[in-house]
Amino acid sequence: MVKKILSVALCVAVLVFIYAPILLLVVYSFTDANVIGRWEGFSFDLYAQLFRSEEIMRILLNTVVLALVAATLSTVLGTAGAICIFYSKKKIAAPIKGISQVPVINAEIVTAISLALLFSMVALYRTYFSLIVGHMVLCTPFVVLSVMPKLKQMDPNVYEAALDLGASPTTALFKVVIPQIFSGVLSGFMLSITLSLDDYIVTAFTKPKTFDTISTYVYNAVKNGTNSSTPALRALSALIFVVMIAAVLIVNLRARKKKEGAK
Repeated sequence: MVKKILSVALCVAVLVFIYAPILLLVVYSFTDANVIGRWEGFSFDLYAQLFRSEEIMRILLNTVVLALVAATLSTVLGTAGAICIFYSKKKIAAPIKGISQVPVINAEIVTAISLALLFSMVALYRTYFSLIVGHMVLCTPFVVLSVMPKLKQMDPNVYEAALDLGASPTTALFKVVIPQIFSGVLSGFMLSITLSLDDYIVTAFTKPKTFDTISTYVYNAVKNGTNSSTPALRALSALIFVVMIAAVLIVNLRARKKKEGAK
């Protein structure tokens, strides 16, 4: 009994530690005080300011478009890379797989500085192209890691069987292999979107000077402390948190219904 109480208490403590700062932002998004910790009455003014701010809406659109473009390209590249690794001989697959995991364990600041130096050498530093490539370098290894387990669960002879039955390599790939690993591809795509939306370091080192994402905009607003739209960022943080919670709940409920339907 004591062991059960301690385990529950530990779980609650961990959840409070993780979510208390976010919940604090959510609570103070419903008051128009300039400083967190000072309550000036319940109000939706910050949400109204958020949606009236053309600058924040533009930056939000920039962030979403960047995430979708980078995630799409990373998913295509990562899925192709995972398939190539899976079907290659061990002597070739092992080093390629190891190299593909370097950005995962490497410090992000090292990746960002390396990309900045590389693009400076080829006169492409601080362009939209350098920003997209930077996010792809960040996201693609995670797509590979998401797709590889699904490939290992698949029967390795399915592709050859499709070829023996008269399918072309392209048809066998898109009609046989991709459907069986689609859940891994989708997981990699969603993870890439999350990484791109969340990233600050690579973005700060590769973005054009006139381009901002949510992460760089929030950092500059908090750093300068003079931006009049800073309080409205509490409302933006609250909305992002609610959207993420809703997405997780929807995915889990769909997975549970699918599992119950299979039974």
